[in-house]
Amino acid sequence: MSEGKTFWGHVEVFRWLLIRCIALVFGLAVVAFCYKEFVFEQLILAPCNADFITYRLLSKIGLVANVGQIELININLASQLMTHLGISFYLALVVAFPYLIVELLLFVKPALYSNERKPAVVAILAFFFQFFLGMTLAYYLIFPLTFNFLGTYQVSARVVNQITLSSYIGTFIGLMFMMGLVFEMPIVAYFFAKIGVLKSFFLRKWRKVAVVLVLVAAAFITPSTDIFTMCFVALPLWLLYEFSITVTRKAEPKDSAENEE
Repeated sequence: MSEGKTFWGHVEVFRWLLIRCIALVFGLAVVAFCYKEFVFEQLILAPCNADFITYRLLSKIGLVANVGQIELININLASQLMTHLGISFYLALVVAFPYLIVELLLFVKPALYSNERKPAVVAILAFFFQFFLGMTLAYYLIFPLTFNFLGTYQVSARVVNQITLSSYIGTFIGLMFMMGLVFEMPIVAYFFAKIGVLKSFFLRKWRKVAVVLVLVAAAFITPSTDIFTMCFVALPLWLLYEFSITVTRKAEPKDSAENEE
């Protein structure tokens, strides 16, 4: 997108943008599909192993007991192939995501005023950082603890857990995506503060309620009744809330913040 182009000129630019993005995602998906052993054994299914780094580190400091190997089963004929295709596509999207956003930013950049371009770049970088930080926390902490507890929990010794591959993948992708979105809280708070919908005073006023909600969320994520593990998960969520208060205060008009104080 650039100045002086006609409508159809912009359409042509956008068409080639889509072609480049689709080609990149498809190419990365093919690469991920070809490296099946690495993608599944070293990344996706790694939390099933008793020697996963999270279990080893938490066991050393006494937060969790030693865990056992958890096996998965498949009950649908085409499930493993479809899972392989789906994971290859999702992984390609995650890897290509920064490039896709940069392409979109370059397309709309000419339509932005000069004073809007720098904030747009900063917002996109912050979005990247927060989203991938949330996914990293989910992968190395939240999902392993949740999976280990739910995968070994039994209402009776007569009921044996047989976890299907589709159930595992659904929980894995769901938690990763959910935590990525949760970590966008400061950016959302900053945006609403900028348009005058959200005030830092409101977040500070409801801080005690937020503490309870954070602890409930941590207890739900790690239902092992271990207070240390629960606090270990609750800490980053609480820091996220406090950071949201800080960025909201910075986004508020100075006269508004002073009146509230």
